[in-house]
Amino acid sequence: MDIFKIIDQFQKIDGDAAGRLEYASRRLFMNKFGSKLAAAAIPTAFAAVVNKAFAQSAAAVDVLNYALTLEYLEDEFYKAGNAAANLIPASDKAIFTQIGKHETQHVAFLVKALGTKAIAKPTFDFQYGGAFGDVFTNYKTFVTVSSALEDTGVRAYKGQAGALIADPQILEYALQVHSVEARHAAVARRLAATLLGNAAMKGWITGKEGAVAAIYAGEDNMTQGGVNIKGLASKTDAAITEAFDEPLTKEAVLAIAGPFIKK
Repeated sequence: MDIFKIIDQFQKIDGDAAGRLEYASRRLFMNKFGSKLAAAAIPTAFAAVVNKAFAQSAAAVDVLNYALTLEYLEDEFYKAGNAAANLIPASDKAIFTQIGKHETQHVAFLVKALGTKAIAKPTFDFQYGGAFGDVFTNYKTFVTVSSALEDTGVRAYKGQAGALIADPQILEYALQVHSVEARHAAVARRLAATLLGNAAMKGWITGKEGAVAAIYAGEDNMTQGGVNIKGLASKTDAAITEAFDEPLTKEAVLAIAGPFIKK
């Protein structure tokens, strides 16, 4: 992430940005946060500056709180999974430790960016009303749920991108989080493919192939931007479906995630 490029973009959008971003210059920004600040912490630190200098639109606040709900869910899921005794094999522990760190950073960023407008963390039922009763004792179930959560997150961010057009700085951050979620999803899908013995399942999505079928409804769509791509440029149907992440509406995402949320 190039923080200074983002500051330059602020200037193009708002000529007074540098004046209102108290520590916008390269020198002052680094003096403020220190040259030893870990790269992973910069988005959270910068979020505080963004929140102080810019008032997000009501639409942006709604989208960010929607994203925060999903990030709270993922963060708590990985905290519980990483803390569970004898759940994650040593060979995969580093994977889920790193994913967990990312989700904690996403929560911290969104809370900082929203400030007092951030919603409180809900309580969660990771057994999904009994459907995943062994989620923290059976590694296969844990990875299946991880794959479902990550792919839902990718499609959720994609589905809300258009709502942030009027808030380009927030859109840029949201799409950066989207790309991280996509990498999580790829790793989880590969693990799920091995554990479930599903040779057709890969790190990317072909058609609507996935560990939890309900998550992938519509992924086999071949119409993009109102154009039916099927048969164009001699590409196979499989290749066309692999080329796009399909967005999910807020309603669809909440229908999927709803049973995880108690209140």
